[in-house]
Amino acid sequence: MAPTILIVDDEPRSLESLRRTLEEDFRVFTAGGAVDALAIMQAESIDIVLTDQRMPETSGVTFLKQVREQWPETVRIIISGYTDSEDIIAGLNEAGIYQYLLKPWHPDQLLLILRQAVELQRLQRENHQLALELRTSEPALRKQTENSRRRLRQTFALNNIVCAQDSPLRGVCSMVERAACYDVSILLTGESGTGKELLARAVHYAGARSERPFVVQNCGALPDTLLESELFGHKKGAFTGAFEERIGLFQQAHGGTLFLDEVGETSPAFQVKLLRVLQEGECRPLGSNRPISVDVRIVAATNRNLAEEVQAGRFRGDLFYRLATLPIEVPPLRDRPMDIALLARSMLEKFATVLGRRVDGFAPETMSAMMAYAWPGNVRELQNEIQRMLVLSDGPLLTLELLSSHIHATDPLSLGASGLRGRVGAVEAQLLAETLDRHAGNVSRAAQELGVSRPGLRNKMRRLGVATTVRGRGRPARNEAENG
Repeated sequence: MAPTILIVDDEPRSLESLRRTLEEDFRVFTAGGAVDALAIMQAESIDIVLTDQRMPETSGVTFLKQVREQWPETVRIIISGYTDSEDIIAGLNEAGIYQYLLKPWHPDQLLLILRQAVELQRLQRENHQLALELRTSEPALRKQTENSRRRLRQTFALNNIVCAQDSPLRGVCSMVERAACYDVSILLTGESGTGKELLARAVHYAGARSERPFVVQNCGALPDTLLESELFGHKKGAFTGAFEERIGLFQQAHGGTLFLDEVGETSPAFQVKLLRVLQEGECRPLGSNRPISVDVRIVAATNRNLAEEVQAGRFRGDLFYRLATLPIEVPPLRDRPMDIALLARSMLEKFATVLGRRVDGFAPETMSAMMAYAWPGNVRELQNEIQRMLVLSDGPLLTLELLSSHIHATDPLSLGASGLRGRVGAVEAQLLAETLDRHAGNVSRAAQELGVSRPGLRNKMRRLGVATTVRGRGRPARNEAENG
């Protein structure tokens, strides 16, 4: 049976256009507003919800928050003609959306994203089924767990994080590497999309608890009652709808690491309960009078300035100091322009392989525009933009017109010194790659053509992230993977 998708939009023409585009690949349901959409969700098994952000009766984010609470396995996507960063951040943090798409949408891009969402659904269901089957086979489960842990340690190793030698992220990675060895609480601060969860995983898999679970909870995604149930668990009948006993995330993370994302969004009342667990090392499930001992390392993250929140009385000082034994600030992408070219090329190579595209790289003017842009959505926004360009591209280079209009409209004259250095570096990297291509990767001949010494060229290649592949073509270095 074809996967099901529910399209929610108050504009009939937009609704009809989306329906015609998707009806060959999906079983399509449509609704003109959130009320009708919720009725359909109650009656049908929906795999994906695709909703407009701005509707008369409610916003897409508000609607998808309801969907998340009642049907958490449904993939949630917002499509909008507006580029309001607050809407995007709210969608990511509150509604847990899979993607935020901008109008006008391209049919091929939309279908690609939806097919990826269907694949995500399939993998989630297969993993659940596999987990049920493996319960009867302890040796197979143990072997799979060991293999998974080994792959995770390799994936989230700190040397896989892309950053230039002079990047401020280097200092962050050094601090994370030192902190991982000590069993102390860490508070990661920084804007959404800077890679805080990636660093939290790096802390876990580089530390002594790497053999135990790494558990994640976005504290801003749930109201207090549900968050308390998620973290501490509940007994059957503890509240309306508690039809069975639930083991909380503190218990699930026992011996390992619990990552509390957006901890600054919690209410003062909940902060008291969280502090008690951290101080006493035990939690009490809802409806139970017996505390349960837990041994958990806490890594918390927030995009708020918690020190200012404490001063304003919105966050408890004692909880702040309990969480921030070691505070680490993750810099936004606009403060590390020297990383943009490295990240972009690394992402391009990865996504070109995933999408089956053969692309040589970025046109110089494309890279210049990307270096000039501030990237308010940080690494996550850069990642989405490169995927978009790959879908829309036809030629061997990703040209300027493939960039979103608000990116290639950035005025280069408004750049500061750091942005200018980044643009010059991007042009230098492109020139080096092209010269190496002409000489089949021969560094000596390339250095002779460029009028520099061979060691000097090698140094530039390392600084700009350019290397030679086995086939001899100039390419970005592949010893690092992008951070997100």
